[in-house]
Amino acid sequence: MGLFTRKKIDEFVAPATGKLIHLDKVSDPVFSQKLMGDGYALAPTEDTIVAPIGGVIGTVFPTKHALMITSKHGLEIMLHLGIDTVELKGKPFEMFIKEGDTVKIGQKIATMDLKQVKEAGKDTSLMTIITNSDEVKEMGEFVEKDVLAGDKAMDVSVN
Repeated sequence: MGLFTRKKIDEFVAPATGKLIHLDKVSDPVFSQKLMGDGYALAPTEDTIVAPIGGVIGTVFPTKHALMITSKHGLEIMLHLGIDTVELKGKPFEMFIKEGDTVKIGQKIATMDLKQVKEAGKDTSLMTIITNSDEVKEMGEFVEKDVLAGDKAMDVSVN
């Protein structure tokens, strides 16, 4: 019986250096109203982007503004780089991963030229969203604070 009662927990970290913020503070209603799923956001102060969770890279959008990662417990996570940045056609982004790659939590996966994004009039917020929220048993909580890329953000219990 002990084998089947083990908790499945996925650990999430800050995808960049900056300020960890709650999703409802993000300017885009699709994210702030959690229409795509629950998670957290980050206001970045540096260009380096790391994997918010370990897993397998799924879709990497052609415009490089978003990617999907599937965790070891089956959570599907979207990492969305900036708001309305799809319109920038990939210019401020460089990806260091491709579909099918396995990544470790905190591994450098991309860069986002924050200056270029801001000059284009776009919001630089990073959103880490669990898109298959039916798999979430319990969302962890976190305090809004300044973090370094790879600092613990929260734990999520998985069904």
